[in-house]
Amino acid sequence: MLFNSYVFLCGFLPVVLASFFLCGRLGRDAALLWLIGASAVFYAWWRPLNVVLIAPSILINFVLARALLRYREAQPRAAQALLIGGICFNVCFLGYFKYRNFFLGVAGDVAGIHPVLTHLILPLGISFITFQKIAFLIDVQAGRVTRFSLRDYALFVLFFPQLVAGPIVHYREMMPQFHAARCRFNGQDVAVGITLFCAGLFKKGVLADGIAVYVSPIYAAAAGGGHPAFIDGWIAAIGYTLQIYFDFSGYTDMALGLARLFGIVLPPNFDSPLRATSIIDFWLRWHISLTRFLTAYIYNPLTLTLTRRRLAQGKRALGRNADLSAFVTLLAFPTMLTMAVSGFWHGAGYTFLIWGLMHGAFITLNHGWRFVRPRIFPNTAAYERVSAPFGFALTFAAVVVAMVMFRAETAASAWRIWQGMSGTNGVSLPRAIMAHAPWLASLGVQADFAGGKTVLMALAWIAVLLAIAWGSPNTMRLLADYGPALGIRPKDRRGPAWRPGAAWAIGLGVVGAIGFLSLGQLSEFLYWQF
Repeated sequence: MLFNSYVFLCGFLPVVLASFFLCGRLGRDAALLWLIGASAVFYAWWRPLNVVLIAPSILINFVLARALLRYREAQPRAAQALLIGGICFNVCFLGYFKYRNFFLGVAGDVAGIHPVLTHLILPLGISFITFQKIAFLIDVQAGRVTRFSLRDYALFVLFFPQLVAGPIVHYREMMPQFHAARCRFNGQDVAVGITLFCAGLFKKGVLADGIAVYVSPIYAAAAGGGHPAFIDGWIAAIGYTLQIYFDFSGYTDMALGLARLFGIVLPPNFDSPLRATSIIDFWLRWHISLTRFLTAYIYNPLTLTLTRRRLAQGKRALGRNADLSAFVTLLAFPTMLTMAVSGFWHGAGYTFLIWGLMHGAFITLNHGWRFVRPRIFPNTAAYERVSAPFGFALTFAAVVVAMVMFRAETAASAWRIWQGMSGTNGVSLPRAIMAHAPWLASLGVQADFAGGKTVLMALAWIAVLLAIAWGSPNTMRLLADYGPALGIRPKDRRGPAWRPGAAWAIGLGVVGAIGFLSLGQLSEFLYWQF
């Protein structure tokens, strides 16, 4: 079920939360067992087969983790083999359900045949669950997790607020909180949780879904062979960037808010990424838990292995004396591979892989500039003051351009939208607008039959959403005094501060009511499909 649905808000959540507090009177164990059962119901709501598919995977990973715990010190080679086997099992499990048809299609294209592709049921949230299970196995092997039970492991994997679309959490972040949870009603936790949830509901139901109606038709037209003109191309690119921005930000707030209702604090996953002044900064703000996972479990081990190999060969590593070979081998290659994994993790298609490689190239260029910049602009403080606006504009443009490939159904349709953005497909405006500004025709602007109101409304939505994304304080900063996410402290507060009181209650009530009234037409969170 969706967080932004009547059945969840009016049925599932009140029953689960009230029963959790009632079970808490019997003891923590009863409350946590109830939470596991409720999470299983949440996961099975759309398709009961989801549980049938994911349960064996959870049990196998639990058995592997217990074996790792037993052999980690006594038989390190056996433990290493178990870890590799566990990672392969999880990758293959994900690959079969998510990528089987893609690879069969690629093989068919290469061989010149057209294989019959069967539709597979994709277990809900399989990408996020798989990464969490892999991280858990690695943490057990590394000695970062030393004790766990089947109940604890099931709760870690199935906890419903972060079950489907993250954030990707670590066992050592979550279980100490569950073990210390009072499982009783706490006014502050409930107030913070409701605030986060209502903010997220408004972002998703009003802001993200509001711009979607102007963006989707343009991508559908491009997928059908249409060639969007200049303004339509930029509406599609910027509009979708804002749609997924508020969609993902809204889901993150709702997930953090739901967990807080149960007294659990999740890690942050979103920190105003459209305000980033570099693409590296962007990835430290966008999908923070995914960036953390990819860095810790792919990029860092790969870079460390390659560095040791180069040093053993007497070659230079990264540092002040680094040469081009060191940069390419130790930074560019690991970055491109890591971002390719990130792109392919998001979806089984060429478009996601290309999107990941584009961001890999952007990050590599950003790192390259950081290496050469001190030689050109040695005064770092002066450079940062002058370059910040330029870096902000360049980063935003790079994110927007790449997001077209992320959204488009095919690389060809993305290319048609990019052509429109460049002006290759011409510049046109609705006849109603051209009638009020006929002088535009002398500049090469053509009239078309699109509705002038539609274009103006789309541009107005974009202007409003950009103002909110760039100018308003985010929820993590507003609630910093109350620790809305792990690692967020009062020192992180900027601008106005949230306080329990009448003024905030009234404002929150209005925001929540508007968000609730937007539930008439359900729409899935964009990241749920990944």
